[in-house]
Amino acid sequence: MTASAYETCIQACSNCALVCEMCASACLREEDVKMMARCIQLDRDCADLCALAAVLMTRESPLAKEFCALCARVCRACGEECGKHDMDHCQACAKACLSCAEECERMAA
Repeated sequence: MTASAYETCIQACSNCALVCEMCASACLREEDVKMMARCIQLDRDCADLCALAAVLMTRESPLAKEFCALCARVCRACGEECGKHDMDHCQACAKACLSCAEECERMAA
């Protein structure tokens, strides 16, 4: 598979990484930061994994599909956690994460 075949997933992962970083930063500014701890942790994990998944696909790594399966799991977990919170940044993050999970699942199949 060539990098161009990964393009949709690369874009979804890149977008998700940025949205997760923004969400984590916004969560840190919330009044009850302690309540947001799990969200922040998953945002950071998801952002890092998505960024690496995009890089692996770009370089056409033989590990890309396998890594995308893991990335999908983390994106789903992050999306579910963010979806529990009413803040706009969490809702936007949940949407980006679940979309990315779907793309990564397709890529890993």
